[in-house]
Amino acid sequence: MKKWFLLFFVIALTLTLAACGNSGEDTGKESAETSEEKPFTIGVIPAQTEGAIDKAMKKLQTILSEELDRDVSVEVYPDYNGVVEAMNYDKIDMAYFGPLTYVVAHEKSGAQAIITQLIDGEPFYHSYIITHADNPWTSLEDLLKKPEKINFAFGDPSSTSGSLIPGIELEDRGVYESENKYKLGSVRFTGSHDATALAVQNKQVDAGAIDSAIYNQLVESGKIDGDQIKIIWKSDKLFQYPWAVHKDTDEETIKKLQEAFLAIEDKDILNAFGASGFTKATNEDYEFIRKAAIKQGIINE
Repeated sequence: MKKWFLLFFVIALTLTLAACGNSGEDTGKESAETSEEKPFTIGVIPAQTEGAIDKAMKKLQTILSEELDRDVSVEVYPDYNGVVEAMNYDKIDMAYFGPLTYVVAHEKSGAQAIITQLIDGEPFYHSYIITHADNPWTSLEDLLKKPEKINFAFGDPSSTSGSLIPGIELEDRGVYESENKYKLGSVRFTGSHDATALAVQNKQVDAGAIDSAIYNQLVESGKIDGDQIKIIWKSDKLFQYPWAVHKDTDEETIKKLQEAFLAIEDKDILNAFGASGFTKATNEDYEFIRKAAIKQGIINE
């Protein structure tokens, strides 16, 4: 009796272990299938508070999904740093960065620029300092003759054209060091380019810094009245906003993404970025911004 019981126990144990082994294999297969079905995720910075970006992003999702033969998910993040951290913690596969946020992301997580937009056929833009047309100043020199009377607006603290580059210019002119140390009447950060433009147009501030491409886009769309604003300073050329992939992205995927962007002619997508088209980009294109970020202590050399 004991022998039969022992034999039964051994057979039962063997069957149980076999079942567990099969279950593990199935789980592995299910895990692999789940991984394959995971969407290719893209994070986008909030270049503007408002904009016809939802429709454009849905179209972009469709184009990239067809090219990659995989679901693509595009999410607009509430702030610049959120996109950097999402890339750093492997939450996204690709991101649309500002030049400054890109060099920070490259430093932190190895993000790699692969594409950027063209504006009137060129991959460049500028930082503008603007004021209301009613004001007497026609240059930055005029504006800063009495800096203590000037209320100035930057955009997002992580913006290249809305903060970094104009901040360096004002620092070189001896009127600005940081958000808490300056010789201007007041300094504020509006959080976005269109908010800065509206603050200047509504005379809430005397002057503000803004992305040239977004400024032109806001005027063309009627969101601000170009007749009420004048440009009193323009930076040197800045390389346009990059689309960058996670450091582990394979070359085949990068090639497909580049081919998809280069072929885009859809006006809704192009207009959302004030672009005339797209072109390839590399990390070396952002060396000027990297040096500016080092100068300001944002990243280490």
